[in-house]
Amino acid sequence: MAILKGMIMRKINILVTGAGAPGIMGTLYSLRHNFENREVFIVGTDVKSNVVGKYICDKFYSIPPAIYSDKYLVAIKEVCEKEKIKVLIPQNTMELEILSNQKSEFEKMGVKILVSEKSAIENSNNKLKLMQVCEKIGVPVGNYYLVDNIISLEKYAKELGWPEKKIVVKPPISNGLRGVRIIDENYDPKEAFYSEKPNSLITNFENIKKILGEKFPKLIVTEYLPGEEFTVDIFRKNEKMLVIPRVREMIRSGITFNGQVIKEKNIINYSKKIASNLGLEYCFGFQFKLDIKGTPKILECNPRVQGTMVLSTFAGANVIWLSVKAALREDVELPNINWGTRLLRYWGGIAELNGNRIGQL
Repeated sequence: MAILKGMIMRKINILVTGAGAPGIMGTLYSLRHNFENREVFIVGTDVKSNVVGKYICDKFYSIPPAIYSDKYLVAIKEVCEKEKIKVLIPQNTMELEILSNQKSEFEKMGVKILVSEKSAIENSNNKLKLMQVCEKIGVPVGNYYLVDNIISLEKYAKELGWPEKKIVVKPPISNGLRGVRIIDENYDPKEAFYSEKPNSLITNFENIKKILGEKFPKLIVTEYLPGEEFTVDIFRKNEKMLVIPRVREMIRSGITFNGQVIKEKNIINYSKKIASNLGLEYCFGFQFKLDIKGTPKILECNPRVQGTMVLSTFAGANVIWLSVKAALREDVELPNINWGTRLLRYWGGIAELNGNRIGQL
């Protein structure tokens, strides 16, 4: 075992939810390749019974989804008690508010949760509230409006420059790219049929009208930002904060496929300002996109582990492990960042037979 300041460091039992998430391998890598070489025992959970995490975690449980909050809490508390869990790392957005409300109950069980306080979760999970906070503290946001019917959508679309310019619609609360569409009147459905895979975000107003109808749940309609997109990995606890922007060079299904950590000072300063104002802690992240003039504007916040945080780990800034240490009230020293580090993903997979792993790409 690794030794720190003359003391043997004990193995930590950690529960990671969302074991079927695309970024699960990166999360486990960050935990197992921690900078202390500390031994970890990782228990994974997921609502599905046969996900990749079942074969790469040390132990796995299928639990009810968070929308059934009572059943979900009973199940996850049972797992924590049975497996002597010390740190719980939620990876699903829908769990965050539930677990934030239960932090003191888990504390009584000896379990620390990597989740911010309730008010921070509420303001950061909601894209509308996040943009309103950013406006108040002087962080740039794209021009936007809130709409709930097709007439107001068309009206404000025109104010944003449509149909000459692209615009974006998205729900105030969503996970990944669910509900996000780019409205572009140069979009040709016939050409797209032959040239694009059937998962494009681009559509036109006529298609949106057919999908949404005359009235619909509230949506944000905002200007389209044509520049580079950045994800920011952050660790924050008390006065200590580490901010690592990474440019998203290639994105597939909402996940960074190729990326690079870049010391973008404006994004670093904006991220520090937002994080402090919201009161977020442990590991979390923001997404920014550059406008036509190169100004970074906030898109959203992920107040949890992000799918490609492992890139920051490779760059010498393991924000997930720093968060584990902070949750356990251990001393935390902020590392130096190896700016310019890049990640090139590839398709991997697990082969299984009768519930047993028999191979891995």
